[in-house]
Amino acid sequence: MPRKRPGRVRTKNTNRREALKLSSMAPEDFNVRPGETKSIACPDCRTWRRIMGDKVLKIREHCVSDKVAEGEKHVTCTGSDQLVVIDIDVRRWQARQNQLLRDAMPQENRRAAQQFYKPLPAPAAPVSRIKAEVTLETARQSYLAHRKGCTRCVGGQHCTDGGILARRYVLALQEEPARREAREQVERQERRTVRKQTAPAVRKEQWAKRGGKAVEKANNCCSERASGSLSEFRGPQLPLAPQDVEAHDQRQAELGKRYARRNPATSAA
Repeated sequence: MPRKRPGRVRTKNTNRREALKLSSMAPEDFNVRPGETKSIACPDCRTWRRIMGDKVLKIREHCVSDKVAEGEKHVTCTGSDQLVVIDIDVRRWQARQNQLLRDAMPQENRRAAQQFYKPLPAPAAPVSRIKAEVTLETARQSYLAHRKGCTRCVGGQHCTDGGILARRYVLALQEEPARREAREQVERQERRTVRKQTAPAVRKEQWAKRGGKAVEKANNCCSERASGSLSEFRGPQLPLAPQDVEAHDQRQAELGKRYARRNPATSAA
């Protein structure tokens, strides 16, 4: 594909005016999009004219009237050969123009630059191939629903999917005790965790309810021991001898004879 060359400037003449800066014009009065022919609305005759040149930009020489071919007099516009300076950010200007074009376009004519087509949904997988959490109840319901709607599952006979669902139900029955024990263990662990977390608060509440300062004061109060007590763990009048001395001696004699009969070697020595 041949490369598109910019328009040649065939003369070095200008209209001797100060260079026209695009920043001083309305954004819709010129077109400097990359890849497109640069053009501008002539500030004198307000007609769209081509901007010639590659480095030195000028408005192409043109007539005041577009009807010269119809016999009107050829009068050169004073805006011909006007120097043009691109002193704007072309990318920002282009983004702004694109936004204005989208806003001005009727709603029914708007469409995205790139079309996205929604793919057709894949057919649903059979119940026997769905990989989900299998519990005893879900396995039972799936098996019964299949048996109800399948004409080949009669009596003890199963189709392929029915056999898979039946085996899954039997496996769930075998695993249910272990699963129940695991659930109970998790619940016990959760209860222990809750008790550990709430124990300090419960103790604090009990301490506040019983009067913490009063209990602490009574606990720290030192009192004298009662007279006659041997220690702080015994009372003052504890019996030190058996109440019936004769019965006590008789009982000790019987225990001695019984011990002698059980261990004759020890008694002989």
